[in-house]
Amino acid sequence: ISPWNFPVAIFCGQVVAAAVAGNTVLAKPAEQTSIVAHRVIELLLEAGMPRDVVQLLPGDGPTVGSVLTSDPRITGVVFTGGTDTAQIINRSLAAREGAALPTLIAETGGMNAMIVDSTALPEQVVADVIQSAFQSAGQRCSALRVLYLQEDVADRVIEILDGAMKELRVADPRDLGTDVGPVIDEDARRGLLAHIEKLKAQGRLVAETRLDPLLTGDGTFIAPVAFEIDGIEALEKEQFGPVLHIVRYKAREIDRVLASINGRGYGLTFGVHSRNESFSEEIAKKVRVGNVYVNRNIIGAVVGVQPFGGQGLSGTGPKAGGPHYLLRFATEKTVSVNTAALGGNASLLAMGDE
Repeated sequence: ISPWNFPVAIFCGQVVAAAVAGNTVLAKPAEQTSIVAHRVIELLLEAGMPRDVVQLLPGDGPTVGSVLTSDPRITGVVFTGGTDTAQIINRSLAAREGAALPTLIAETGGMNAMIVDSTALPEQVVADVIQSAFQSAGQRCSALRVLYLQEDVADRVIEILDGAMKELRVADPRDLGTDVGPVIDEDARRGLLAHIEKLKAQGRLVAETRLDPLLTGDGTFIAPVAFEIDGIEALEKEQFGPVLHIVRYKAREIDRVLASINGRGYGLTFGVHSRNESFSEEIAKKVRVGNVYVNRNIIGAVVGVQPFGGQGLSGTGPKAGGPHYLLRFATEKTVSVNTAALGGNASLLAMGDE
């Protein structure tokens, strides 16, 4: 069960991983990207995958997804999407009477944070924040949601961030000059606008990208926006779009900051910007997340280099692109032979096995 935001990479990776481990696969893409998934399956079949190994089942969650996860013949589910949906899938699998205990591999959302201390380079921080929060219109599981700025440098970083956001161009992503494209659909746009309007009414706005008036009636565009909030605990849920939340903190409060981030229960990606190496190492050790990035953006994990996946409310593991991922699609079997009982044939058996 794959998401719409990486409709080829994640969908194809899940299907192929299950198939090469010896399973047959029922592939249900997100309903927003069914046509893309159809083309992926066509290409897999053209490449030689047997037709009885994989079946495409497009449709929405209530119509198709719930039927699949409640069927006792399903031995495992690999899912990427929202935490709430993962919990629904988990309950559906557990409720099946007489079915084998299933495997669930889930990679879900994150309330991803970045901590910036007073030694960080402001220009580098802003460049990485812009990429992390607004690239792909903030529609990555790994995208930056909460930026913690040490109060000594907060005003300067926000000033540079405001200027950088004013330079972003929101437009059709087919245009090479576009920095930020639309969000996935009208439902997503309405949900994000409700959150944005709520914080604007509270006087929390600190920076906003200009949205071309011609786009307001054509497409589901959201202008990148940044607000100041009191802490990560003020957010009720992940806002899956180009919305950044900024929190100021005092240096002596760093342990409290980490406790509040860990306390939310999400654990996908995290960033730290500091030229103090021991500070970065200490933060990386204490934060409970799957992927920590130091002095860089927090998106774009490279398969085989930074295996991707979280913990807690952000997923079950094992990490995609890591050494343990493929093994989770298989069931181990141990065969133990008492070769002494074979007498003179023992050496022959050993040679034959080799």
